[in-house]
Amino acid sequence: MMTLREALEVVAAHRRDHVVIPTMASIGVWPALSDTPRDFHYLPSSMGQMVSVGLGLCLAKPGLGVVVLAGDGSLLMNLGCLVTAGQYRVPLSVVLIDNGLYEVTGGQPLAGAGRVDFGALARAAGFDRVYGYESAGEWAAGAAEALAGDGPVFVWLKVAGEMGKATPAPPRPMAEQIERLRAVLDAP
Repeated sequence: MMTLREALEVVAAHRRDHVVIPTMASIGVWPALSDTPRDFHYLPSSMGQMVSVGLGLCLAKPGLGVVVLAGDGSLLMNLGCLVTAGQYRVPLSVVLIDNGLYEVTGGQPLAGAGRVDFGALARAAGFDRVYGYESAGEWAAGAAEALAGDGPVFVWLKVAGEMGKATPAPPRPMAEQIERLRAVLDAP
């Protein structure tokens, strides 16, 4: 099983010019790997909104590629977002970080951890391209294919969970992040 950092290092190596939306535990690691105006560190007051934000960006800016780094607990809180995203042919990549825990809220076990087939859920929701990786080596070997081409794409990564982690803070206030992203998306 890979670590969160190993998983995100592969994303950073293959992101191209996509907007990347890290959320929850990924926010604690991603800024050390990438800190550009195309990184939108999303830590809402409620979990489960990140796929919808990514889809909204794809629909608002046709051709814009978006990679959402979603936690398994967050995704379970809004599974309907997969059905909505699955009906559009947009360059959206949902990268699920499955550690089986609500890691940043105290490390509680995730309901259905180890039993939920997130790949099957994504396929049933309309994602034609679904990939799954359990090791950093497999993920590194498959990432170029998984993160390229038509979307939406669902990538399911098995990641080792960490107990006792505090909820990370975004590297800058939300208003500043919105302005940075808006400026880069409005640039010719």
